[in-house]
Amino acid sequence: MWVVSTVTMLVLAGLLPDFQLQSADGDSATSIAMTAALGAGAFGLLSALVWPLLVRLLLLVPALVLGLLVFFLNGSLLIVALRLVPSGDSEAAPETAVIVAAVMSAVASATGAALAVRDDDAYRRRLYRLADRRRRALPPGPSSPGTVFVQLDGVGHDVLLTAVGKDLMPTVARWLGKSTQGPAGPARPAHRPTHRLTPWRTDWSSQTGASQLGILHGSNHDVPAFRWYEKAGREVMVCNRPADAAELQRRAVDRTGDGGLLAADGASRGNLFSGGADEQALVLSIATRRRGRENRSRAGYFAYFSDPANAVRTALSFVAEVVREIGQSTRAGLRKVRPRVSRGGLYPLVRAFATVVERDVVVAAVMGDMLAGRTAVYADLVAYDEVAHHSGPGSRDAEKVLARLDRSLALIEKVAEHAPRPYRIVVLSDHGQSPGETFRSRYGLGLGDLVRAGCGLPVPRRARRTHSGAEARAAVRAALRRPVEEGGEQRRPSRRSEPIVLASGNLGLVSFPDVPHRMTKEEIDARHPALLTTLANHPGVGFLLVRSEEHGGVVLGAYGAEIPLDRLDEDPGPLKVFGPGAADAVRRTHTFPNAADIMVNSAYDPAEGGEVLAFEEQIGSHGGLGGAQGKPFLLSPLAFSVPVGDGEDLVGAEHVHRVLRRWLREANGPQVPLEPEPEPEPEPESEERAA
Repeated sequence: MWVVSTVTMLVLAGLLPDFQLQSADGDSATSIAMTAALGAGAFGLLSALVWPLLVRLLLLVPALVLGLLVFFLNGSLLIVALRLVPSGDSEAAPETAVIVAAVMSAVASATGAALAVRDDDAYRRRLYRLADRRRRALPPGPSSPGTVFVQLDGVGHDVLLTAVGKDLMPTVARWLGKSTQGPAGPARPAHRPTHRLTPWRTDWSSQTGASQLGILHGSNHDVPAFRWYEKAGREVMVCNRPADAAELQRRAVDRTGDGGLLAADGASRGNLFSGGADEQALVLSIATRRRGRENRSRAGYFAYFSDPANAVRTALSFVAEVVREIGQSTRAGLRKVRPRVSRGGLYPLVRAFATVVERDVVVAAVMGDMLAGRTAVYADLVAYDEVAHHSGPGSRDAEKVLARLDRSLALIEKVAEHAPRPYRIVVLSDHGQSPGETFRSRYGLGLGDLVRAGCGLPVPRRARRTHSGAEARAAVRAALRRPVEEGGEQRRPSRRSEPIVLASGNLGLVSFPDVPHRMTKEEIDARHPALLTTLANHPGVGFLLVRSEEHGGVVLGAYGAEIPLDRLDEDPGPLKVFGPGAADAVRRTHTFPNAADIMVNSAYDPAEGGEVLAFEEQIGSHGGLGGAQGKPFLLSPLAFSVPVGDGEDLVGAEHVHRVLRRWLREANGPQVPLEPEPEPEPEPESEERAA
């Protein structure tokens, strides 16, 4: 690396007029080469010794600010290194030093071990060195297998199979025993499968908050959507608001009496919730903690950015991703691609954070956990979900992200070969995404406007957009230490006489804050006679769920359809088009104390590519019932028992949690008790029946 840096410095000195390695009177070639060698050596030494200290100090500033300071810090170290050279003839302007340092780090990274993932021999040597260093610092690892759970956020079961068929994910294809296409065209022979692929069905709230809470903590009870209004506390809850994530995790732990899937010797990386792990990095539920060892969410940034080559490479990739997004968005606009949503403002930065920074930091953290021999690791990669929201789940943009995620899986697989214990890699998703244009773009008004019209309230001439609430956006805001208040929504709404309308993908929630209890159909009809009819008969609405004094709960649809919940199995009515399990999902949500006064699910058309209509500004959405959003996947090693028996379905995030616990018991993981798998708790009856 020293030789490469020396040569790079000589080349740049010849190309950049403000970068000199010789005195004004000129020096011999030998003297210039010696100056370059000494400068490169001093720069490398400072990077190794000073850079980690600078990064640790800079963890006091927002994480994204650290990323922007990478180039400045590298340039400053180069200026110091040049001043340490005995000849005193070398100098560089500050702006030139930034360029030289960035190029030197990038070249060293590209030619060295940091990017040697494509050179198996070099990469294996580096892994052996890392593993040996870990083994010397830690006691010998156990012989029982560890487990790594990698969550590919938003990747549906069918999307995964399509990507495998297109040879976008050769690692997954190899695990499944599928043949893949070679670089020159001919197909590579199929391997013996090592994994099995199992689809599972989400709850009605098909979004990361509900799914990951259920998977990691065993309960997602009373999480009716991504955001909802709680009448008892008179506040809006949002799954990706750090304070609310911490509260949801506390409630789940209280309900189950268990710390979580990762309660002992576990690591949680890039998740909304901790899963009870002792080692946490980039976990949203602890992002509000400011001081002490408990504020470990940002530790992952130090572990990654303490290597200047990592920092520069990620910073360069970040800039490239921003440029790529601007180009793709501009091209889509010129081609008048439909459907399309706005991708301006800060979105290019949000996308780059999700697809580059978050991915790199989380994968590096997982590698460190494996080399440290941790028993269970759960990591969430949000890149695909963020891009699919704005470009579409089947778009070319999203497919390229899947290809990069597959390379991350290959990287994790290689690390497993050199870890101090064997590892089994499980890949899963928390939900899928369903395509379709937005409700507002199709009908010219949002759900909130439709509700106001049904209540006889004035409707603004210009419809207000409901911004996307994707997970990556919350991660960026947490990194910047800014509160999560999306689209101008307030945590405690001020005008209590007007309905509160919240959106979670294609699921809408209508609450009347001045009524302390969940209103019944009869009460809503008496107060706003036209509201339920207006909503149920709108072509963009699939069905409504409301409480009923007579029937306990009813599903409402077009043309006066009104079906009690206990009769849905006989006559599913408007739920029929949503497929098997829809009735059970609706009935379960009806038992939640914080279910909205009116639960609104958008229309779903299986004949039109499974499209739904998002109440947010998303052309790939999830959060309700309808299409691919409710069909994620579970990719598990054949060494584990089958998730469910023949003829059985894997239904709900809580069921997935019980399967993962069983697998950890099979691997003799110390964090779970060796007792029979518990049966799911029966859901309580609705409050009016219990009364």
